[in-house]
Amino acid sequence: MIDARLHPLIRRWLDLPARALVRAGVGANQITLVGFCIGVLALPALAFGHFWLALLAILVNRLLDGLDGAVAQVTRPSDRGAFIDIAFDFVFYALVPLGFALADPAANALAAAVLIVAFVGAGSSFLAFAVIAGQRGMRPEAFPKKGIYYLGGLAEGAETIGFFVAVCLFPQAFGPLAYLFALACAITTLFRLLQGWKAFA
Repeated sequence: MIDARLHPLIRRWLDLPARALVRAGVGANQITLVGFCIGVLALPALAFGHFWLALLAILVNRLLDGLDGAVAQVTRPSDRGAFIDIAFDFVFYALVPLGFALADPAANALAAAVLIVAFVGAGSSFLAFAVIAGQRGMRPEAFPKKGIYYLGGLAEGAETIGFFVAVCLFPQAFGPLAYLFALACAITTLFRLLQGWKAFA
């Protein structure tokens, strides 16, 4: 919901470190791979109840997720980079609720399952729209430098990060927060389906 407004600001913040990494010979795909590996560490951290460690892994993952795009813009964006970036993002998103389910199956498993289904709906509608939009040569006005068509919604990247931070800080509230965020994802999915229905008529 707020990604379009945050994106230019984040790009400006990351431009200087991105240029420093390029001078050091670090590529965007390397950053993507490292960021994903760090993000995966959130799963065992959550499963064993180390929520602060999980939060650190999540925040570093998200920082590197922004930095890889900034490095790509300094050098040259690639289809491979866009592909692994979005694929790793959706896998990472699913690992966080799975970690909470493993931490306390009795309290969290159902909420985690509902949230993962909601993530699948939001993610699949996002990617399906991007595929058809790409075939038609459509470009998003709000995200002209994205590797694929970026269709927004109520639950976008910034809101997802905010949710992850909240449940790591207040793990006992995972269930109610997960159901609430799943509802936001469901609304986003419905919005994207309607957008696709209209745009591809």
